[in-house]
Amino acid sequence: MDFQSTLFEAPATGALDFAGPERHELTAGAWVDVARGWLPEPDDVFATLVRDVPWRAERRQMYDRVVDVPRLLHTYMIGEELPHPVLTAARDALSEHYLPELGEPFRTAGCCYYRDGRDSVAWHGDRIGRGNSHDTMVAIVSVGDPRRLVLRPVGGGDSISFEMGHGDLLVMGGSCQRTWEHAVPKVASAGPRLSVQFRPFNVF
Repeated sequence: MDFQSTLFEAPATGALDFAGPERHELTAGAWVDVARGWLPEPDDVFATLVRDVPWRAERRQMYDRVVDVPRLLHTYMIGEELPHPVLTAARDALSEHYLPELGEPFRTAGCCYYRDGRDSVAWHGDRIGRGNSHDTMVAIVSVGDPRRLVLRPVGGGDSISFEMGHGDLLVMGGSCQRTWEHAVPKVASAGPRLSVQFRPFNVF
């Protein structure tokens, strides 16, 4: 699908500036930081991701059948060059800012391509690896059409949602991956949206 910059807001103005992220304290030591319009050049990042990322479709076992994963995927592992220099700068800025709390840099970048409102991700926590037993962080940069990221406590309880717009940053930290779940639900209508999830080593 061709990218049309007129579909989206103007490029971000508060790029890579951590003076104003808003922290939302959850329960059980979990928290979420949100910075609106954080990523510079979001139009160009969007176009580059669509064009240059080697997107793949996956199929997964779901009960007694194999189903299509409702989004396209690719992960940049440790040492692999990211597809846009702004994303490299974003990863480095996140690593520097959160080092006192996280204690290590962000190392990998998982990419998701939500092509329309039918693409989604079900409730889950990033609990493979150290996220299952230790506090960690997942930093998500979103470009494209706005979509809601919804969080709820593990075991039930009231949910909270954040609309992630073009160039927005959302960071889940503390115990969030162990004690909360998150999802991107299907919607009746939406344009394409891409997310990049920066993670430390051995967090999936």
